[in-house]
Amino acid sequence: MATAKKKIRIQYYRSKIATPVKHKLVIKGLGFTRLNQIVEREDTDSVRGMVKAVPHLVRIVGPEAR
Repeated sequence: MATAKKKIRIQYYRSKIATPVKHKLVIKGLGFTRLNQIVEREDTDSVRGMVKAVPHLVRIVGPEAR
């Protein structure tokens, strides 16, 4: 039986309009397409690093409820 990979839920809650291009690319890379959207990603170091790069735009809502 394979081990289940941990997930993290992230919410995009502040607009990226007046932010640097790098921040806009991070938001796009996380998979956000609209404001207040919640996405679920694997809880990896790379995803955590992306969230850490734009803490003023996204928030961690919580892990997958299982």
